[in-house]
Amino acid sequence: MAEIMQVMPELEGEEMLFVGGLLKDMTDDQARTFAVGYRSQRRDSTTVLLLSLLGFVVIAGVHRFYLGQVGMGIVYLLTAGFCFIGTIIDIVNHKNLTFKYNQVKAQNLAMMIRGSMQ
Repeated sequence: MAEIMQVMPELEGEEMLFVGGLLKDMTDDQARTFAVGYRSQRRDSTTVLLLSLLGFVVIAGVHRFYLGQVGMGIVYLLTAGFCFIGTIIDIVNHKNLTFKYNQVKAQNLAMMIRGSMQ
């Protein structure tokens, strides 16, 4: 069983608990492989916040493109972030948006690693 703080010390709070749950059944080699892959795919909530704030000044919806939500990004782009109301909501919920994205990436990566290293 891999210790989450040794493998990925940069994680905090809810994300650490979630990833720790995924790593609990992995060997140390699997956990290291997961950590390398997850670091390359995970998004930082501070970056999402900055891109959301950019929606007020330059182009609305850039943060949605960054999170892989191309359809919502196009809608935000064409509607000025739902007349800035959607952008304001996303600024408030930027950590939740980022966690949901990272959660999906972590689950997919964990399934792939467990399947390939058995």
